[in-house]
Amino acid sequence: MARLEPCFPKSHGKPRVDDRRVLSSTMFISRHGLRWRDAPREYGPHKTLYNRWKRWSDRGVVARIMAGLAAEHGEETTVMIDATHLKAHRTASSLGVKKGGRGRLIGRTKGGMNTKLHAVCDSHGRPIDLFLTAGPVSDYIGARALVSGLPDAKALLGDRGYDADWFREAL
Repeated sequence: MARLEPCFPKSHGKPRVDDRRVLSSTMFISRHGLRWRDAPREYGPHKTLYNRWKRWSDRGVVARIMAGLAAEHGEETTVMIDATHLKAHRTASSLGVKKGGRGRLIGRTKGGMNTKLHAVCDSHGRPIDLFLTAGPVSDYIGARALVSGLPDAKALLGDRGYDADWFREAL
């Protein structure tokens, strides 16, 4: 009978969470809109997952991973553009800038505190380019930031939020 390896290999006497598990947990938590505390135990301790994600985010590792994934997209004859609100936790209301840091991209809307994610995707829904703003920012602002990075495509799908003369001219 084959010997099974432990889920979390030992390192310095403490269980070590594999980087792939942290990345998988980040995707799982984002996809399902969960709190770190609600991550399945198979991914490892929620505090470890959050701390690793936070450290990676601060160092730009998460952004580089997402950019790398976006760069490997396939067919670009049709691309899509849209934006969605990401609900911020009620404790995210302190919008002040920390010393030496950037302000948080959180704004108050009718639905509460939100961040807005603007995205350009290929026809399979894989991200090509992403842009993050505060919640009440219009789709025009996101479109203006993303239009220069649009690939040469035959068609662009978007809703009425992108129906503007300047946007049509830029395309």
